[in-house]
Amino acid sequence: MLPFTIATGTMHFAQNLIVRVHTDAGLIGIGECSAFPMIAGETQATCYEMAKDFAVIWKHKDPLQIESRMQELDLFTAGNYTAKSAFDMALYDIAAQHANKPLYQFLGGQYKVIETDLTIGIDTPENMAATAIEYQKKGVHIIKVKLGKKVSEDIQRIKEIREAIGYNIKIRIDANQGWTFDDAVIALTSLGNYQIEFCEQPMRKWNDELLPQLMAISPIPIMADESVFTHHDAERLIRHKACTYINIKFAKSGGILEATKINQVAEANGIACMLGGMLESRVALTAKMHFALAHHNILFYDLDTCLIGHKIDPVLGGIRYTGMELSLSDTPGLGADVDPEFLKTLEQTII
Repeated sequence: MLPFTIATGTMHFAQNLIVRVHTDAGLIGIGECSAFPMIAGETQATCYEMAKDFAVIWKHKDPLQIESRMQELDLFTAGNYTAKSAFDMALYDIAAQHANKPLYQFLGGQYKVIETDLTIGIDTPENMAATAIEYQKKGVHIIKVKLGKKVSEDIQRIKEIREAIGYNIKIRIDANQGWTFDDAVIALTSLGNYQIEFCEQPMRKWNDELLPQLMAISPIPIMADESVFTHHDAERLIRHKACTYINIKFAKSGGILEATKINQVAEANGIACMLGGMLESRVALTAKMHFALAHHNILFYDLDTCLIGHKIDPVLGGIRYTGMELSLSDTPGLGADVDPEFLKTLEQTII
């Protein structure tokens, strides 16, 4: 893939892992995770090593007991949510296939149209404005802009983007923890007139105690991202009135099981959620669309990860893009797999 830059660093390639879980009933569950070291503290290599241990733990166990299986992984190791998310996804694929339902129906959802945003990575203000114009020509209705570097340049980035594309396109911004409190105040108050839908994660998560103060000052709604890995994090932020919205990502939550709990906590407190990602292929993006279809409280969709510079698409089935609108079939389970010929080119381990 092409280099993708956010406030905390640059990813030069997608660090993804595919898991295939075989059952004695002949079902095969597929899961994918995408490691993003500067956010979740995992790499493709650490996910691969963890996956070997997880597979041993699960061998000869019942895949339909999802909560028990995930509890085994949590008892084996703290954290490592990205690696766990691939295994969680595979279990839900198996369970939905066993029920002969597409995953979104298995989760209790109904079909609806979902439109994703498209992200612009950090670059010069001029280059980012040029990219925004390209997106506008492609019919993109929602642009997510990565910020979090020098605050004066970040303000200039948005100024030039708005001047280039006008105000008919929604803009949401993501600082990826890049600002100090003072920088966040300057940036958010300065950008208040540019019709910004929300700002994701303005400060480092260890500054969460300052979020209520920033919320009181900011004219732009604040979405918690890196501050929320589990439903315990969500409960803490909501209790302190530290965010307007929450961004759920399987790579942070450990998968669908915990993501469901985060959404339940948020919904009970009137906090809408976004479903986001790292640099996943259409396998994990398909699981995310199923999840979004099953939860009415998820109002924002950041499901463009395979569009941000992926050079090949080895996925069979799964979600399809019509412009920025997503669609999928009613195939039982996840409905996505990876081309066997592509898998042969990868390092792999069978447990």
